[in-house]
Amino acid sequence: MKASSLSRACKPRPALRLISTKELPREDWLMVRKQGIGSSDAGAAVGLNPYKSQLELWMEKTGRDTTLPKADPHDEESPMYWGNVLEPVVAWHYSKRTENKVRRINAVLQHSDPELSWMLANIDREVIGAEDVQILECKTAGINGARLWKEGVPEYVQLQVMHQLAVTGKQAADVAVLLGGQRLEIHRIERDEQMIARLIELERKFWQYVETDTPPPADGSASAEMALRCLYPEDNGQTLDLSNHAGLTASYTELKVVRQSIAEKETREAQLKQMLQQAMGEATRAEFSHGFISWKKSKDSTVLDVNQLLNDKPYLQVRYTKLKEGSRRFLIS
Repeated sequence: MKASSLSRACKPRPALRLISTKELPREDWLMVRKQGIGSSDAGAAVGLNPYKSQLELWMEKTGRDTTLPKADPHDEESPMYWGNVLEPVVAWHYSKRTENKVRRINAVLQHSDPELSWMLANIDREVIGAEDVQILECKTAGINGARLWKEGVPEYVQLQVMHQLAVTGKQAADVAVLLGGQRLEIHRIERDEQMIARLIELERKFWQYVETDTPPPADGSASAEMALRCLYPEDNGQTLDLSNHAGLTASYTELKVVRQSIAEKETREAQLKQMLQQAMGEATRAEFSHGFISWKKSKDSTVLDVNQLLNDKPYLQVRYTKLKEGSRRFLIS
């Protein structure tokens, strides 16, 4: 994200302590987070979080998230669970490697500027007694998530940290990330007034969506798709006449063209694949000067023959039937 304007030249003021989190129940903490944009919301608020869209975040902030899937903090298969479990370990190893002392803040922080009171932040650790760094952000990344760190700190994490620096008035933060459970990297992020000014500008635009109860535009992501299905789960049988809406008519026309192009490319893909399969015959692998293809039979597996089971024991279908909720289908003609 590039800055477009400079913030006013003034010495940053320290953050306000909005509420203590030391004994705050998780449900109450989540309610406090809805009062503004937290540091972990920053990337999504400006449309740069690969996991969450502006629309999904807007649903959370406006209290429309009851039907959205929620991560279970106690689910041991969840990255969030292991992130929480390993946070103290990452912080300890950071201190061991850098010799910087750290401590918890145990509070939701708020920007000191009344015009930016919607800017909130939770800080993993405060760095004590170091002149060059004041904040520690602890991260963990598994096998899949580690790819986002190949070129350094992912942009959405940079925005999270810059948001923290904006709220706290601090000058620098270290991001300590445990990759694949066995490699610790430490990255320094310095305060950038231009980036902070641009971040505040974009976050303010998002917060206006919240304040005016206006949904932001969907961005084509899986998160936005899920948010739309949760936001509008039922249809009412009515028909809208959009023939005089120039913008939506253009979108409809372009969608038809795009779908036709996709269908043509899928047909060509199948032709090319079958041409190569036919040339391979019974061969497992075929090599070319710049790559290879393989056509290999997978191992046999045992599956439950549901049709035969219900044929032999038809009463099981009644005993173990459950309702499968319908969903809306999007068709174009």
